[in-house]
Amino acid sequence: MALVTPVPASADVPPVSPQAKAAGLVDVRTVVPDARIDLRYATANNFVGIPLYPADARCLIHESLAPGLAVAAERLREQGLRLVFWDCYRPHEVQVRMFEAVPNPNWVARPTDFARSHESGRSVDVTVADLHYGRPLDMGTDFDDFTPRSLARATEGVSPEQQANRALLRDAMSAGGLTVYSGEWWHFDGPGSAEPRPILDVPLS
Repeated sequence: MALVTPVPASADVPPVSPQAKAAGLVDVRTVVPDARIDLRYATANNFVGIPLYPADARCLIHESLAPGLAVAAERLREQGLRLVFWDCYRPHEVQVRMFEAVPNPNWVARPTDFARSHESGRSVDVTVADLHYGRPLDMGTDFDDFTPRSLARATEGVSPEQQANRALLRDAMSAGGLTVYSGEWWHFDGPGSAEPRPILDVPLS
């Protein structure tokens, strides 16, 4: 990975809970201080239509994602852009509720007896916005669109500009060693995200 220019950490990021610390989870703002946090599942603006997280939920990631996200954020920063986080660590009970609402494994991962991906804090859902004015780039769909246009490399119904914006995000994340999920342009997996691990019991706030 390329070296990154440190951005001063925000002094107002509180310590994570003892449970989060024991699980190796950190607040993403300690890694990407200029990140915009827009946790959709802490609001009713999601595919279930009701908040699934507490209003004060934090974007927690496994520490193994930290170096890669720092690289990705620096690549975007150089272009006057910043990362917007839609989802990070996701409790198992929330995954269960999501699958009950949309029991289609093509769009919602089927819960198992193990933690993978979001449930282990090793995947993130992100988009990109203007660093100074906060305007999001046009990616062609919103979060959790659940249509073929959500495919990472979709072309039908996705304009050349939107495809280029998605490629820009993929390139930045790839520079940090994070891999896009082919079914969702916003979902990126970090090292070991597919490995089954014990289910976590970590509060989001």
